[in-house]
Amino acid sequence: MVKFCTRADVLLCVENIPPEYIAEKKMPQESKHLSVADVTWLNWDDEEMRRRWELFSKFGNQAAVEITGKNFDKWLKDAGVLDLKAITTTMTGIAFSKVAGPKRKTLNYKESKEVLVKVAEDRASKTHKSVQDELDSICKRLTALEGPSINSTTKTVHQDVIDRLTDVTKYTGSHKERFDAETGKGKGKAGREDLVDNSGYVGNYKNKGTYDKTHKKN
Repeated sequence: MVKFCTRADVLLCVENIPPEYIAEKKMPQESKHLSVADVTWLNWDDEEMRRRWELFSKFGNQAAVEITGKNFDKWLKDAGVLDLKAITTTMTGIAFSKVAGPKRKTLNYKESKEVLVKVAEDRASKTHKSVQDELDSICKRLTALEGPSINSTTKTVHQDVIDRLTDVTKYTGSHKERFDAETGKGKGKAGREDLVDNSGYVGNYKNKGTYDKTHKKN
């Protein structure tokens, strides 16, 4: 098997430079950036992982076959991978864009795994753990999800409060006139304005049917 030497190995063998000097001078080392082929994906169920990926890729669009950056971030956020220190949406957005390129807004499953590797690298740089350990931790969290969470921004109101606010029998003033006391239904415009009946036998005759009411016989 052919063994490829690093620059530090060459300096040590050819130029007889001691390791202490190399460490002290911080000689360039191999790149710490990994690819999908460099890491081990056998520590979790890839089938389950893909199923979770499909659930989040179709979140908000059932016809989607690739995942958007927004849904990718939601996947990581729901799994607890995103936080305010080690990993932020800015970092994941940059990693997503690097894989997607300048013209694409979505990624397929394999490309999404490449982004996960970059996310693991970012976390490893903060936690000082290995990229593989961080990747395993991330994947376990992602596969543990049942699906996208749906958070309602509207606060739940107790039923007794709703009943009290919708009980028209307790309304007073102008609000009382807007609803029918028996049915509780709104009167519409008639409940908001004093409408005048302008129908009559001739053009200038107003308020048909009110004569007898206003001219009662003694």
